[in-house]
Amino acid sequence: MASGAKVRLFLDTNVIFSGLYSNRGAPSVILELYLDGKVGLVVSRLVLDELIVTLKKKFPDGLESLRRLMTNVPPEIIPDPSKDSLQPWIGRLTAGDAAIIAAAANAGPDYFITGDNHFLKYRKIKEFKTFPILTPGEFLSIFQPEAK
Repeated sequence: MASGAKVRLFLDTNVIFSGLYSNRGAPSVILELYLDGKVGLVVSRLVLDELIVTLKKKFPDGLESLRRLMTNVPPEIIPDPSKDSLQPWIGRLTAGDAAIIAAAANAGPDYFITGDNHFLKYRKIKEFKTFPILTPGEFLSIFQPEAK
């Protein structure tokens, strides 16, 4: 990462949902770091699609917060991965999860942040990825934004 460049985070659906659902906890802190311009945020179309479905089902009031976020401070949105980029993950994860981790790999983030154990248990498969897979709390324990 170049000097002065922001740390780029690929957030899984559950992290964004949790940050919108509650203003307490590590996911909320991560969204605040993004809103404050201290980290960059990258997501795939699939993550956004899953997020909208989950918000509609479990927290409809969060749709307005998501709309404001996407309008006022839109994240970097990358396309969903090609079938070729899914190959390393086929058989290791469900098709949907393979698409999310492949999209993260295509985005080249500094960190993939998730609360899902099925991603976390694969964090040591270095031949398929070049970024750490961390929980929101793990990320916050190592990230220290520069002093203002």
